[in-house]
Amino acid sequence: MLGSALLAIALATYALSMTLGRDSFGAINMMLLCAAFGGAVLFVVIEARLPSPLVRPALFRDRNISTGFAMSALVTTVAMTTLVVGPFYLTGALGLSPAVMGLVMTAGPLAAALAGVPAGRGVDRYGALRMTVLGVAMMTAGCSALAVLPVAWGVIGYVLALVTTTAGFAIFQVANNTAVVTGVDAGSRGVVSGLLGLSRNLGLITGASAMGAIFSAATGKTGAAAGDGAAIATGMHVTFAVAAVLTGIALALAIAVAKRTLPVQSPA
Repeated sequence: MLGSALLAIALATYALSMTLGRDSFGAINMMLLCAAFGGAVLFVVIEARLPSPLVRPALFRDRNISTGFAMSALVTTVAMTTLVVGPFYLTGALGLSPAVMGLVMTAGPLAAALAGVPAGRGVDRYGALRMTVLGVAMMTAGCSALAVLPVAWGVIGYVLALVTTTAGFAIFQVANNTAVVTGVDAGSRGVVSGLLGLSRNLGLITGASAMGAIFSAATGKTGAAAGDGAAIATGMHVTFAVAAVLTGIALALAIAVAKRTLPVQSPA
């Protein structure tokens, strides 16, 4: 009960720290963020001392599992960025109507849905770790393209970069979930699956708030509201440059896990 209460407090205060204040991050937000960090630390300390903890701390000592959680949070933050920034760019910089913008935005979820079956087959054939690296590499390529995408390339350029990013996200999800869940004993798979869902939700909250704040700051306080196409394009470029850094970190983690886990083939 104590562990559940501490976890609930940590998650609630983190969510509030990321969402209160609209366009500012003030003292209240900082206090809530500190409370979230303190609650998380207390949760870990308490759980380590209980005979039947809510989450066994030993799970996080497995580097492959803890890395899988970290990568999940990072790439979900980036996936949420496409939903936050995309509508502003399509309507403000490219001048699309809301209806056409909505139609263009469906390209991302459609690509993710279509990538699901090939991703599963790829995991079966090439292994979860290799497919994890592929998925994050595609996301890094897509975000890098969005970070430098000229407005003159229009909808086609945006859709190509978006599809690369979202298809890579779908591949990553299938591969990373498989790698993490199958790496633990059967009795812990329910908890690990729940923690994967938690890492995704934390990424969604962070992507909607922190990455949205980066876009707002790069665009300017009145840029998006006034429909300044140049300012909005700049905001998108800056935001996806940050997103590319995040996916680059996730890619480095994925490569490190693959090198540590996959067998080394000796030269013939």
